[in-house]
Amino acid sequence: MFHKILIANRGEIACRVIRTARRMGIRTVAVYSEADKDALHVALADEAACIGPAPSVQSYLAVDNILQACRDSAAEAVHPGYGFLSENPALAERLEAAGLTFIGPSAHAMRQMGDKIASKQLARESGVNTIPGYSGVIHDADHAVRAAREVGYPVMLKASAGGGGKGMRIARNEDECREGFLRASGEARGSFGDDRILMERYIDQPRHIEIQVLGDRHGTILHLGERECSLQRRHQKVIEEAPSPLVDEHLRQAMGAQAVALARAVGYYSAGTVEFIVDARRNFYFLEMNTRLQVEHPVTEFVTGLDLVELMIRIAAGEPLPFSQQALRLRGWAIEARVYAEDPFRNFLPSVGRLVRYLPPAEGDGVRIDSGVYEGGEVSIYYDPMMAKLIAYGASREEARVRLRDALNEFYIRGVSHNLSFLGALAAHRRFVEGDIHTNLIAEEFPDGFHAADVVHDDPALLVTVAATIHRRYRERAAQITGQLPGYEPQVETEWVVSINGERHEVSARPAGTGHDITLHGRTRRVVSDWQFGNPIFRGTIDGQEACLHVERLNLGYRLYHWGAVVDVTVLSARAAELLARMPEKRPADTSKFLCSPMPGLLARVVVEPGEEVKAGQELAIVEAMKMENRLCADRDGKVKQLLVAVGDALSVDQAIIEFE
Repeated sequence: MFHKILIANRGEIACRVIRTARRMGIRTVAVYSEADKDALHVALADEAACIGPAPSVQSYLAVDNILQACRDSAAEAVHPGYGFLSENPALAERLEAAGLTFIGPSAHAMRQMGDKIASKQLARESGVNTIPGYSGVIHDADHAVRAAREVGYPVMLKASAGGGGKGMRIARNEDECREGFLRASGEARGSFGDDRILMERYIDQPRHIEIQVLGDRHGTILHLGERECSLQRRHQKVIEEAPSPLVDEHLRQAMGAQAVALARAVGYYSAGTVEFIVDARRNFYFLEMNTRLQVEHPVTEFVTGLDLVELMIRIAAGEPLPFSQQALRLRGWAIEARVYAEDPFRNFLPSVGRLVRYLPPAEGDGVRIDSGVYEGGEVSIYYDPMMAKLIAYGASREEARVRLRDALNEFYIRGVSHNLSFLGALAAHRRFVEGDIHTNLIAEEFPDGFHAADVVHDDPALLVTVAATIHRRYRERAAQITGQLPGYEPQVETEWVVSINGERHEVSARPAGTGHDITLHGRTRRVVSDWQFGNPIFRGTIDGQEACLHVERLNLGYRLYHWGAVVDVTVLSARAAELLARMPEKRPADTSKFLCSPMPGLLARVVVEPGEEVKAGQELAIVEAMKMENRLCADRDGKVKQLLVAVGDALSVDQAIIEFE
């Protein structure tokens, strides 16, 4: 067994590998860019080495720098995690030439499967079902249009070396095909250093199901069941689960057999994933093979009881797999939610900055957190915005789903925008509860983006009850302040008007034993909680039922978060509530004459000039953020007055880029 391994990655996956290596008694070496010098994985590892500036092409993608770090630290093996160099055969070859071990498959397998064109051909030869498509590389936009006519719209343009939803575009006509090729090739070049694009028929409303395979260096290859990864937004997975609510034992064995056949065709060893799409008639087609550990691997670990990182390390050290296909049993259900630094209320634009508060739920009792950040740390503009993964396990799918939803209530993040409310809404969505999901579900259910009004809390009385309890506690504290003017001490009122979502609720709040009795609509609820002032999370019981909510004080009221709903609540006397209703609302500033950056990022390109007439829908500028290109278009006709920033400038949220006349 290795004594020391280097982890050629960052963030939560680096921390994840460190956790297993430490349990195995293996020392770890972290690598970091200059932007990551204070990152969590650096603090957790036994040693750390700086490998270059912030841009990934000069650090995490620089093979020479990784090899130098191996030499300097005397590491014996390298675990690549996922992303970055994890599927780069050159790294595996150069490590082997240097006498080091790559904790992953052979360079041959990576080269065969990493090239989506070659892998599709090999899949056909191995008897694996494949999607109709163009058999070659798309060279330019005109070539893309010609190929699309052969394949038939809609088509999917995708980076040959891609993954993680980057370098992918759907085209339903010639204009979208040309534009999609330019965007996909640009993202592919920036993310993978390889701008080759392939094309295949796009299947509407498919389910994305993948098979986890595992092979050792002694010829044993087996599969560990499937993962359902259909809940996606813009080709980026959001919630994954194992097993799939669609797959029965017959389909599982059929997909597993094809996945193993493909892995055997390339002499695969280590952990890998064969991805399929399944249509409405339960036909399945090969999509791609990822020759690395997947982001969503924890759900498979829960239902199989295996540690995939440990098995990867043991396979790389030459050990045989200690079990057979027949010995594997899937038990229970696991669901994973990806927690991103993004603003779901601003069309999921990425968010960067310092984590002022970061309070994940407690691990244990079927809850696991894989995280790469900490309170006080920063989310950088240079890398993927995923902060953590929340995984919940239960004996049944419903138990796992409820446990996930409740754990999301306990997850508290401030300082950067996050998608916790969106995840909570998905976990409670009717179609997800029923397992009626496909890759277009989010686009169908939230066609105009995600808004706070999209989440209707199914028990508003709970929110009113908690708000009244907290307000009563604040008033009780105010009455205890010493040195107040005699005769003018604050009175602890009992009767209140709680306003929530424009509705007024008359409430009475009285102390009762160790808690409070809250009467609403003729029903009295007993609330017991040890919540303290300033604590952002309210935990307690309401009539004996546990409740956990986020709480923030907002001037005259409170902001509550629960089950994905984010609501502002005011608690006032009847007279104060009447007067507040008469107050005028402050209008937002007029920004109609400006093109503003909707996200922090780098201004990559401006395609208009001062004095130019523009039409609604016309592209104006490109902003790069989190390795993605974002087009900014005119929302109306107008004339450019002046450019306020230059290409290459760093932009903040809402910073003006162009002024119109």
